[in-house]
Amino acid sequence: MNKISGTEGYAETADYLVNQWQEISFEEHHATVLHLLPTAPCRVLDIGSGIGKDAAAFAAMGHSVVAVEPTRELRLPGIALHDAPNICWLDDSLPDLSRLCAMNQTFDLIMLSAVWMHLDATQRQHAMPRLAGLMNASATLILSLRHGPIPAGRRMFDVSAEETMELAAMQNLLPILNVRTASIQKLNQQSGVKWTRLAFRRFLS
Repeated sequence: MNKISGTEGYAETADYLVNQWQEISFEEHHATVLHLLPTAPCRVLDIGSGIGKDAAAFAAMGHSVVAVEPTRELRLPGIALHDAPNICWLDDSLPDLSRLCAMNQTFDLIMLSAVWMHLDATQRQHAMPRLAGLMNASATLILSLRHGPIPAGRRMFDVSAEETMELAAMQNLLPILNVRTASIQKLNQQSGVKWTRLAFRRFLS
């Protein structure tokens, strides 16, 4: 089985990650973007959903969720933990999202939590138009960028907010949020890890 680019290190540490991710609440993890989340039921795309904690939170809010996770060792525990009828689990990955795009759906909210920095420059250039094509006219795109030491065995790049905003602007997506914060995970705090949260909406000329 071919390893999906960017997923290196996750299957090998899946058991540890399942426990680690369960310790942080949805509200704590997404405190800087909670005000941007839709309140009325809508269609949510959660890319790189891991064990589905965010997908489950969105489903509990009444949203219809597509949870995309390419790592089997995370996706299967996620399905077992969060087998909600309004979550559709999908084995797919950036930058192509070929299975998802074949479904011909658009979304009101797209979330990429700790995903974008796993893509190299060429992949990011290819992925942004794909994401824009999955957004409906009033959709919001939210993503996070990790800055700091790269964990052993992982494939990550230190991606700037400026580059990301430039790629988004090429798709008529304008930033509505750009916030840099310290990590909320204790081990990451100790190693100086920071996060940038970005959110975009389509500019209609």
